[in-house]
Amino acid sequence: MQKIYVNGTILTMEGEGDIAEAVLTEGKYIRCVGSEAEVRKAASPDAQEIDLQGRTMMPAFIDGHSHITMAMQMSQAADLTECGDFDEMIRLLRAYKEENGITAEGMISGFGYDHNFLPGGCHPVKKYLNQVSEEIPVYVAHVSGHMGCANDAALHLAGITRDTPDPEGGKIGRLSDGEPDGYLEESAAVMLQRAIGQRAAFDPVRALEKAQKLYLENGVTTVQDGASAEQTVELLKQMAQSGRLKVDVVAYPLVTDNAGKVFDENPEYAGKYCHRLKLGGYKAVLDGSPQGKSAWLSRPYEDSGDYCGYPWFTDEQVEEFMRMAVKDGRQILVHCNGDAASEQYLNAYEKALASVKGTAQRDLRPVMIHCQTVREDQLDRMQKLHMIPSIFIGHVYYWGDVHLKNLGEQRARRISPSRPAFDRCLKVNFHQDTPVTKPNMLHSVWCAVNRITRGGKLLGEEQRCTVYEALQAVTVNGAYAYFEEDRKGTIRAGKLADLVILDRNPMETPKEEIRRIRVLETIKDGETVMRKDD
Repeated sequence: MQKIYVNGTILTMEGEGDIAEAVLTEGKYIRCVGSEAEVRKAASPDAQEIDLQGRTMMPAFIDGHSHITMAMQMSQAADLTECGDFDEMIRLLRAYKEENGITAEGMISGFGYDHNFLPGGCHPVKKYLNQVSEEIPVYVAHVSGHMGCANDAALHLAGITRDTPDPEGGKIGRLSDGEPDGYLEESAAVMLQRAIGQRAAFDPVRALEKAQKLYLENGVTTVQDGASAEQTVELLKQMAQSGRLKVDVVAYPLVTDNAGKVFDENPEYAGKYCHRLKLGGYKAVLDGSPQGKSAWLSRPYEDSGDYCGYPWFTDEQVEEFMRMAVKDGRQILVHCNGDAASEQYLNAYEKALASVKGTAQRDLRPVMIHCQTVREDQLDRMQKLHMIPSIFIGHVYYWGDVHLKNLGEQRARRISPSRPAFDRCLKVNFHQDTPVTKPNMLHSVWCAVNRITRGGKLLGEEQRCTVYEALQAVTVNGAYAYFEEDRKGTIRAGKLADLVILDRNPMETPKEEIRRIRVLETIKDGETVMRKDD
């Protein structure tokens, strides 16, 4: 079936100011783009005509980094994102327990609290969570995903006592007598999650439907699973083989969790789609969260003595991760929030390239994820390495005021430094780290061109990028990061018909209003997969 889209603004993203009058699609592909006369001439007599009614069509958005399987899991936890005090959180968790009929054999889980917006900037430690239940394990995850809190029942199940040492790359919060207080950071949180996770009730089909709906409502048709364990790859394979994937999913197995083995055992997914799933490369995490003060910095946090956060791994371990990726010819995505973590990554990757023969001509496109405090000298090195900055630009809005407090004015102004990255012609893409924040690409565009904090402060005016650059970051540059620029990211004949229809043109909308633009329709492989009423 051919479809002709006319009577609207069509932003091809082939170049700034490149606007077409009409688009012809046939099946999964774009067949013709240009003037209405050209497109009608190329169309068959029975082509279906679709009137855009003055709206704007552009390429569908491409997720630079998120965790779709975590979004699936969190879709079935209590939503704590709007909690402003501990009493409200306790009420929500108790209601979640009753609504789901959770007994002592199960667990009570919540997601999305942010201590920065709770009384005293405190975490919901066990003295609060024990009020939810003393018998049923309770675990609530921080919005960053890097920390959380547990009640006594959960700590007991995980075997975490006063005698349990802090694990490498993590921290166990403690009371004055050495007893765990319920707060768990980084690898300590992972330790507990692994111990109690099997108790969580999980309907993968329903969870996938909810997660995909969230992405499609925001115009996103290519989605990442950015830290896949072996079991989550198996889950995604089951969903793919049963035909349940409506979006393309690119999975990155953790380099610490048999990533090479995952590729070796799944050659049909390695670097290519099979039923809308592909394995894109490897993933590593080198530090934590700047708003949680676990990101690894080269200079201390404000008012924290000499505390700079901490690394997850030694230099030798990271060098081995990079050698493995380069030797195997795999793209690697590396989580770096603090500039010390960025330095560790850059040093290790440069050593890997020097030590592995035959790498000079290989196009591996390594990615630095988050880039919150990456320095300009580090961006210069990224340019030489053809390294892609995937920037969590929403930090400016969501935690900009927190960064001012934690990092001071000078460093906070440089959070999410997209302007110097674009100035170096780096292939910048943006992400929302879903489920940390919703996959709202137009909010990210708004953040990048305005740089306004939640508290209304202009944070780093000199870091602003243009609207067109920001749109590139969520379309063509996103496609480039997945080696898919020949198939996605712009509207051109021969590419996939992955398209989005907006209620207005972001290039002509006042930049302060961009976040209010609505996604009206999302088209994947030529078929409408989401449509909203006006």
